[in-house]
This record gives sequence, structure tokens and C-alpha cells, in this order.
Amino acid sequence: LAPLVARRIWCDRGTRLRDRARGGWELASVSTSGLAILAADLKIVALAVLFWALAIAVYLLMTGLIVWRAIHDSSAPALVQPDIWILMGGAAIMTLAGDHIHAAGLQSVRPVTVVTWFVATAWIPPLMYVSAQRVRRLRELPPGLWWAAVFPLGMYSAATFAMALETGWRWFSTLSLVFFWIAFVAWTLTVATEVRLRFRRPDST
Repeated sequence: LAPLVARRIWCDRGTRLRDRARGGWELASVSTSGLAILAADLKIVALAVLFWALAIAVYLLMTGLIVWRAIHDSSAPALVQPDIWILMGGAAIMTLAGDHIHAAGLQSVRPVTVVTWFVATAWIPPLMYVSAQRVRRLRELPPGLWWAAVFPLGMYSAATFAMALETGWRWFSTLSLVFFWIAFVAWTLTVATEVRLRFRRPDST
């Protein structure tokens, strides 16, 4: 898929690309981080680092486009969709990938994982603010779209717990537990809403 994506970006470069940027584009980085985790678990450290570096580069590119669009047109509907939370989730899974690489034997990655964790954390307040400002519009969205927001919350919990194991800092464990329950509640509400709408009886009229 990478050559196809690169070709499309090249064809739509500039403002045309900016005006289409959205949170879901961060999935390119998320999936690449997933490959880094797999390679690290298989002890192919060089390949894991390569995928991790690529994931970081893609994340920076996609985030730059999204922020550029937000500065240019902050009222764009795509910027308040639940998938905007992948901005946080993408940084969280990069942190998790770094922790797996650290566990595979490359100790020097710790400073980078700390930075990516802080990036993920820094996204939480503005994303909460944007979601709160657009809560009425978000309520009108199909519940299936909310899975894009549930994943980043769970990933942040997993990444924070991995940081606790890597650094030994106990407060990471507490924060991870807090976000586990937040993610669990979000998951439960999303499931309940989707089930309720799926099995709701049609009006008699």
C-alpha cells in the first residue's frame, strides 16, 4: 500500500492534500508501529527500529497536515469526527513499539519512548476540548464511528503500563489503570449504543 499512498500524496500535494487531512490518516503510522512491535517480539531488532522510525516519520507528516488544516479551517467537520483521537492513539502505539524494542535489547530507545508518551499525553486535553465543544454534533454520528475513539484510549492505557515496566516509575501503573477504566467504560457505552440501535423496533407509524 505504501507506494499507492505515496503516489496519491504526491498527486494531491499542497493545499488539496491539506484540505482532505483527517485523524483516520494516522492509521498509516499506527499499522507501521504494529509491524515494529511484531518485529521486536520476533527479536528482529534492526527491522523493528526501521519500522518504528518510519512510523514516527509518517506520524509527523500526517499530524503536520492535520494541524495545518485545523489552523486554516478549524470548523471543518472532519476535524471533530471520533477518528481525530487517533492523533493520541498513534503516539501511544509508537510508545508501545519503543517499549517492545527496549525489551528486545536496545536500551537506547528509552528517551524516544518518553517523548512519544508525552506527545500522546499532550494530545488528551485539546482533544477533550474539541469533543466537548462539538458534543451536539458528535451525538448525531452513528455509534460505529466511535470505535475510532475507543481504540486510542485503550492503547494509551497499554502504552502507559509498558512505560511503567520499562522505567519502573510506579505512577505510570496508576495512570494506566485509570485509563483502562476510562477505555472500558467508553467501550461498554459504544457497544450498548450500537446494540440498542441495531435491535430497536421500528416505529409503528
